[in-house]
Amino acid sequence: MSATGGAGTALERRAERRIAVHLPLQVRGTDRDGIAFEESTETENVCRSGTAFVISREIELGATVEITIAMPRQSRQGETDFATVGRIVHVMPGKTKREKIVGVEFTGPRFHRIFAPESAD
Repeated sequence: MSATGGAGTALERRAERRIAVHLPLQVRGTDRDGIAFEESTETENVCRSGTAFVISREIELGATVEITIAMPRQSRQGETDFATVGRIVHVMPGKTKREKIVGVEFTGPRFHRIFAPESAD
């Protein structure tokens, strides 16, 4: 995936539909300055092969991160939290100057849980 293409182009190439769902997420990696970090945030959306979330760090395209997504506690399937690794495939400005929205393509295990989108109400 190219980070230089327009947003429409990236959306058209997506093989899977992303579901807007907010789940607690823990991300670990190395920022643009080479400093290791761990940050708690939440997903903006998820699909089987990736996720997007807000982060306060400057991070490079192509960087590898470790991700743990907490599964809802009311899960009837007895699921454990989902842990994987991924590669940063896009970085966009967030709501504030300090925030970035990053898109991650999972390079480790893929997400096998199915979610209904959260209501826009």
